[in-house]
Amino acid sequence: MSRLYLLRHAKAIGATPGMKDFDRPLTNEGAEAARRMGSAMAAAGFTPDQAICSTAKRTRETLDNLRLTLTAPFPVLDSGALYTANANGYLDAIRDAGEASSVLVIGHNPAMEELALALATEGHPALLKHLSRGFPTAGLAVIDFEGPLTEAAAGGTLRAFITPADI
Repeated sequence: MSRLYLLRHAKAIGATPGMKDFDRPLTNEGAEAARRMGSAMAAAGFTPDQAICSTAKRTRETLDNLRLTLTAPFPVLDSGALYTANANGYLDAIRDAGEASSVLVIGHNPAMEELALALATEGHPALLKHLSRGFPTAGLAVIDFEGPLTEAAAGGTLRAFITPADI
């Protein structure tokens, strides 16, 4: 059994003249949402063995704020590729992450939502419906697989889908 945590970055500031999209930081609301998500993860026992994080500023700040309340330590692999990757690229990164039994991926839409919908084909109908309505900033999908994450594919079971509005 393995578990995948897909966390979309928290709310970032809008684009401003001269600022690269890659460099957009979190809003105060986004930083707070990431801390609340860390608390919710800790309360539910959702602790990853390792993380893969896009190198964009808003994903790194999401991770930093999450770690303030999700205090169990875990190593982080930085991935510049996640910034522009599609769902298949995300899946490749997960499969290549090694033998960890639970991995947290912090990334971007639309790839995050597309990957969650493609992988989580089983689960409680209400959870699946909640996920199908969209993947908001600081949203977290928790997907379980029978085998290792190196073989992750469609057929995963959606165990939880938590949004900032839920906590």
